[in-house]
Amino acid sequence: MPDDQRRPELLKTTGLGVHYGGVVAVDGVDLTIGRGELVGLIGPNGAGKTTTVDAISGFTTHSGRVVLDGADLSERSPHERARAGLARTWQSVELFEDLTVRQHCEVAANRAGLFDLFADAVWPKRARERSAVEAALESMELTGVADERPSELPHGTQKLVGVARALAAEPEVLLLDEPAAGLDSAESEHFGHRLRSIVDAGTSALLIDHDTQLVMNVCDCVYVLDFGSVITSGPPEEVRNDPRVIEAYLGVGAERNARKASDPRPEDDTEGGSWR
Repeated sequence: MPDDQRRPELLKTTGLGVHYGGVVAVDGVDLTIGRGELVGLIGPNGAGKTTTVDAISGFTTHSGRVVLDGADLSERSPHERARAGLARTWQSVELFEDLTVRQHCEVAANRAGLFDLFADAVWPKRARERSAVEAALESMELTGVADERPSELPHGTQKLVGVARALAAEPEVLLLDEPAAGLDSAESEHFGHRLRSIVDAGTSALLIDHDTQLVMNVCDCVYVLDFGSVITSGPPEEVRNDPRVIEAYLGVGAERNARKASDPRPEDDTEGGSWR
């Protein structure tokens, strides 16, 4: 998608790279998220999607730059990036067994210093925090289970708790790693509508999910990774028909090579579409 058709820039990565020894996990990723924009990040397994989020949120060492609202976060720690306005979820649920759903959100909403953490044990939470917690619970339709522990809930609901916890921090940009995992088709579609409403209300987001139908249906722009590099980006309707995406994401090239190896007869070029 041409930059002049995108919304004003909020988060930008430039030359983002992650190396583990001689292995290149992320290779020079340039990615932009506009204000009030929902951006998708897809690609085959091992393409580097989660590592990209790890780098943006500061949980892995990286080269290149991460800039949020004009501030360079490249040298900042994860908690400093969180305070600057980045919040993320995790593929694995990563919730505390001894906290209720509401308490998870309360912890995320409290950005106060050490003194205030002690004070909160004696005095009620501030109105802003209470409001943020209730809004987060409502956005993921978790109000009815707010006083239950995540371990008492289905896995799909636990994933939504992780999203609500991230939202309670009132981030500028929400980084979502496989939030629809564990949801059935109807639940995934409903989640997409909820996420779209959150973004339309002003919270920008990056969405990684293997449910490509979800990503294509709700995102404004989609980036596709393959072997750690962006191979294309643009509106969903363009990306889904890009031959590079069809080959990399759906494995068309691999399938065709396997077929040729097992059947040495010449291929009819006219049947190529059947492999898509």
